[in-house]
Parts: sequence; structure tokens; C-alpha cells
Amino acid sequence: MDADASPVAPILAGLRCKCPRCGRGDLFVGYLTVAERCAVCGLELARGDSGDGPAVFLIFILGFVIVPVALMVSMRVDWPLWLTGLVWGVVILGGTLGLLRPAKGVVFALQYRYRRAEFDDPDHTDSDSDRNPGA
Repeated sequence: MDADASPVAPILAGLRCKCPRCGRGDLFVGYLTVAERCAVCGLELARGDSGDGPAVFLIFILGFVIVPVALMVSMRVDWPLWLTGLVWGVVILGGTLGLLRPAKGVVFALQYRYRRAEFDDPDHTDSDSDRNPGA
């Protein structure tokens, strides 16, 4: 492990929605609103951006898990179409809303672990013009 690596496990910190550096401060101030900075260690959390990654991961994970279960249930149970749509709609919506915050926390913590320069360097940008000045 690097000397400057965080001792906090990124998956655990993300699932608990805690600061990826200290593991104690809250990562969110709202449902999905990231805090400006950690109240415990002072890490500027607002510099990180998980983008659409957590939602995309949940689409794949929930689709992989729920679709086969829904197909097996619909082969064994003869529900009316409206009830099928209602039940699986609630399951998918509940799973998505329940897992979106921890998924965003995990992606955010992994971003901190593997792309720490975005949090530490105030002038760090990731544009092509910085890498290719002649472009």
C-alpha cells in the first residue's frame, strides 16, 4: 500500500456514505447532494464527480438480478398484466432508489482512491488541451 494511501476501505466507506479519506464524516448533505467538505478531516468533497456511473451500474446490476426473477415468477404465476407491471415497477423503483445513494458513495470513494489528484490539486483539470498544448 502507498504511504499516502487512505487507510479507509473505499467500498466500506462508500456503502456507509462516509468520507473516503477519514471514513467518519458524512459524504452527503441531502439524498444525493455531496457535501462541500468533510466535517471531520476537511477533504474538499465537492471536487469529486461520480457523474452517471452509479445509475448505469445499477441499471446493469438490477437488470441482471430482477429480469430473470421476473421471468421465472411470470411463468409460475398468472397475474393480470396490470398487477405484473405494478409489482415489478415497485420492485425496480424501490431497488434503484434504495441502492442509488450507496452506489454513488462507492463510486465516489473509488474515484478518491484511484484519482486522488482531482481532490488534492486545486488547479488539476482533465482536458485534452492540458495534455496536448499544441492541439
